[in-house]
This record gives sequence, C-alpha cells and structure tokens, in this order.
Amino acid sequence: MRTWLTRAALIAAGCGVMAACGVMAACGSDPAPDKNDVSVSSGDWEITVYYTAVERFHDGDPTPVTGCPVLDCSQGDDDLGTYPAGFVQAVQDEGTGLTADGRYLNWSYDTGYWLDTAARASDGSALTPFVSAAADPGVLKQGTAFTITGCGTGDPDEVVCERLRQASWRIADEFTPGLGGPKHIDAYIGPETGAGFTESAWYVTLTGAAITTG
Repeated sequence: MRTWLTRAALIAAGCGVMAACGVMAACGSDPAPDKNDVSVSSGDWEITVYYTAVERFHDGDPTPVTGCPVLDCSQGDDDLGTYPAGFVQAVQDEGTGLTADGRYLNWSYDTGYWLDTAARASDGSALTPFVSAAADPGVLKQGTAFTITGCGTGDPDEVVCERLRQASWRIADEFTPGLGGPKHIDAYIGPETGAGFTESAWYVTLTGAAITTG
C-alpha cells in the first residue's frame, strides 16, 4: 500500500465528496497558498507508481470482504462481496480496485475497505491518471503542481519515461505513514491493463529522477 485516503478526517470535518473539500483546508475556504508556487527544479528524487487493480485480471480463492458500503462510513462491517484473493491483496497494496460490476473497492489503513463510485485521492476528488500524485505533506504540500524532467538512473523504458515526463502532475494524495520519506513521490497511472501488470515496464521505480515544481 503506497498511498492512503484519510476518510475519517473528511467525515469528521463534515466534508462530503460532493463539496470537493481537501483534507488540508477547511470546507468553504480557499486552500492556503502553496509554498511551491514558484518554479523550482531539483533532482535525486525517487518516483514510484501506483495503480487501480482490476478484478478480472486476478485469481485466487474467493475471499469475502467486509467494510463500508458507502464513502461516509467508518469501521464498517457490512458484506461488500466476495472477490479473488489476488484482487483483495492488490487493493490493499495499491488502495483502489475496480470490481467486475463496475464499482470501486477501496482501502485505507485507518478505516479498512469501502465501496465507492471512484478511486479517491485524499482531497476527496477522484484519482486522475497521469495527474494525481502522492507525497508526504512535509515534502510537497497538497496541491503542488510539478513535472518530471528526468527519469534518472536504472534505464527505465523509453516509452514509459516519456509518458511520465509529458504529464502534468499535482499532489492530491499522501503516503501511508512510514512509506513516504524525503524526496519520494508516488505517481498514479490508472487501472492496470492486464494480468501480470506488476511485471510490466509500467510498474517502475525511478531513482535519481528530476522534477520541476510550480
């Protein structure tokens, strides 16, 4: 599990998803000015990727899942259905999964599983492929815009590198405590495209990468 959604914080603040209020700002108010508004380039970043698991690409023993049937719920114990074990594990690893019936089975470390109409970022919005990204708040503040200007070392696939560089990213998510760290970003690339996705060139870690913020 790389990123996390603090649904408990959204609920406690009375911030519904329809209000599109961020965890870091009070509902009905504008976000605080971003300290990274000025364009700044820096290198030596580690950039990993995260994705939405897709049920039909996974197998394993049928595994019952309990949790919340809706977003505005905490510590639920409702029956959310039965899914292949590999899919359930991938949802816990990545935070989001697309079920065979078109719903999203999401997971966060603080509230468990829940069903939703979208894969969510921590600001309550839907995760957007090649836009949404995660970082620790002390590293890059929520709302920070950035581009990847260099893919660093490790000989990443040229097509993958170019696609990551062409994207306009924005911090909308946070790491599960302990999985982030200084100069570490997680970039959301959307639903997995086939079985064995984690063995493909798209499941990449960039080391020594460069970014420009602002």
